[in-house]
Amino acid sequence: MNPLDNDIKYVSGVGEVRAKLLAKEIGVHTMRDMLYHFPFRYIDRTKIYNIGELNEANTSGGYIQIRGRVTGKNYFGEGRNQRFVIYITDQTGKAELIWFRGIKWIENKFELGREYLIFGRPSFYRSELSLVHPEVEPIEVALSRKESCGMQGIYSTTEKLSAALGTKGMYTIIGKILDNCKGKIVDYMPHYLRERYGLIPLEQALENIHRPQSAMALKQAQYRLKFDELFGIQLNIQSLRAARTTARAGFHFGRVGKFFNDFYNNRLPFPLTGAQKSVIKDIRADTVSGCQMNRLLQGDVGSGKTIVALISMILAVDNGFQACMMAPTEILARQHYATITKMVGDIGLRIAVLTGTTKAKERREILAALAAGEVDILIGTHALIEDRVQFAALGFVVIDEQHRFGVEQRARLWAKNNNPPHILVMTATPIPRTLAMTLYGDLDVSTINELPPGRKPIKTVHYYESARLRLFGFMREQIAQGRQIYIVYPLIKESEKADYANLEQGFEAIVRDFPLPKYRVSACHGKMKPEDKEESMRQFKCGEADILVATSVIEVGVDVPNATVMVIESAERFGLAQLHQLRGRVGRGGNQSYCILMSDEKLSKESRTRLEAMCETTNGFELAELDLKLRGAGDINGTQQSGEIIDLKIANLAEDNQIVQIAQQAAVALLTVDKNLSLPEHQPLQQLKARYSKREEIDFSVIS
Repeated sequence: MNPLDNDIKYVSGVGEVRAKLLAKEIGVHTMRDMLYHFPFRYIDRTKIYNIGELNEANTSGGYIQIRGRVTGKNYFGEGRNQRFVIYITDQTGKAELIWFRGIKWIENKFELGREYLIFGRPSFYRSELSLVHPEVEPIEVALSRKESCGMQGIYSTTEKLSAALGTKGMYTIIGKILDNCKGKIVDYMPHYLRERYGLIPLEQALENIHRPQSAMALKQAQYRLKFDELFGIQLNIQSLRAARTTARAGFHFGRVGKFFNDFYNNRLPFPLTGAQKSVIKDIRADTVSGCQMNRLLQGDVGSGKTIVALISMILAVDNGFQACMMAPTEILARQHYATITKMVGDIGLRIAVLTGTTKAKERREILAALAAGEVDILIGTHALIEDRVQFAALGFVVIDEQHRFGVEQRARLWAKNNNPPHILVMTATPIPRTLAMTLYGDLDVSTINELPPGRKPIKTVHYYESARLRLFGFMREQIAQGRQIYIVYPLIKESEKADYANLEQGFEAIVRDFPLPKYRVSACHGKMKPEDKEESMRQFKCGEADILVATSVIEVGVDVPNATVMVIESAERFGLAQLHQLRGRVGRGGNQSYCILMSDEKLSKESRTRLEAMCETTNGFELAELDLKLRGAGDINGTQQSGEIIDLKIANLAEDNQIVQIAQQAAVALLTVDKNLSLPEHQPLQQLKARYSKREEIDFSVIS
């Protein structure tokens, strides 16, 4: 048995109680888990500050180390509110050491007049330095201890774990594991791969990530462990790709028939852009290749993804198959249905729409026609994945705004046929390259990076609350010109926890400022009944309402060419991707459109950066890269909710683009010569692959 697989409770100083706490608080069960709980930053323990030189400006957010002599101690408060204070001084000033817990254990550890070395996070009250729950040891003990390195890791922890172990306790446990396992850690990476990619041995990497002897040693350790993590992910992704492209035949769409020619020659509403033609060419190549297509289509808002999807579905119908398109909301599904039926006109395609609100009689008729092969294209919401929805010959599936669906939901749609259909997943949220390679590396990726001709760039401005009257004046001007306006709020009702503008108050304010019947106002949010929401959207689409007050429920799919102004209240509350999506609801006609970001005067640095970026560029890919840097991979595209993001322990997709590319190339090269990792020198890599196999994506090789 590998020693790293031993229970953490068997490490000296841990035991049953601390082991349960480590498992509950940070998911550490084994010695391996503990070694892979990496420091998130490092501090220099060789530096000792004078108390007098410290202030809020030069210690912000950091840890410090001071040397002081105990001059007194005291207790304040009673019971659970009691705190214990030690007073210390050095030749330059004085400070307080404060404990709120473990007082009985700590109070007898100090002697008046004795000197101690103190380490912790500083805080200041009336310019007086204090440290809460610091690490403390007598100065003679500290000076006699031979430090292995001046750099000490700081580990992410919780309040309960910090009280039980502290930074020093975590560091001590990890040190014991490293010492006990010296010479016993098996490196699963073949020697030739380590040489080829400049990787230090695994045991050396684990030693130097926790107890680095130098900055260079730390850098080498980080590179090795980041590579391992990303390489393990890529082994899984590239195995999926290989299974899809080699193990299963796809439906052959060799015919370009009547429907395609009629639509393309007579019904195409506008000339296709070069980017759209390129994507259609990619899809055509996939569907005649003999392999099942699994393609991600990303394109900025308004770039024309829907017509590409429609042309692809028409190709499926021409070849004797059915197609379907699944959208995340009823608004978007019905929008697609209205757009597509209008575009295809009377060329003979049989199109239906199925949502959760479809009446029982109509639902029965649609399901019967679908099973009999009398429906060519079915458009709908999650209703499409119900068991009673049966296709006669499903050959092509389109998933719009794919990140809004869970993996299991999508899998149920794939399984609507004995052989998996061709799959086109679409997103209007541009995906940063490293994230796409890590999450969707088993998909082929196409990008539409052009807007249809005639579209004018949207002008984006940021207004503070003090410019409210100016905003109202501009809105009146736009309505006077016959235009319509969206106003989006982050909340439906006022929240005690978040002081942001809310829809109910905003609706009342707009009605007061734009008195009926001169201006007509509708509201739309996720808590409304479907029929009420649909009626509000109908009024706005048909021009019966001048202003639509809404939440981000209108983020995708709402297409009103006459709407030229998007006002986003409390814009600092939204992420960049969502702001960009909302902005894309305007600018869909030939008139100049505007996006106005409203915020309070007080903004965090990150919020200000987001709003400035929105004003500076309309390029969704640039914004996606910035969003990744600001928010991290877990929040982009809602991936945390849909279970597709890997829990990266050390790699950073915003910073490690080069390592992602190298790891992908290495995985492709390795699997080309040994697709099952069955050669003796590659078998240990199966452990690495298994560790990162929890990515909940569809394994097309097991769908029957």
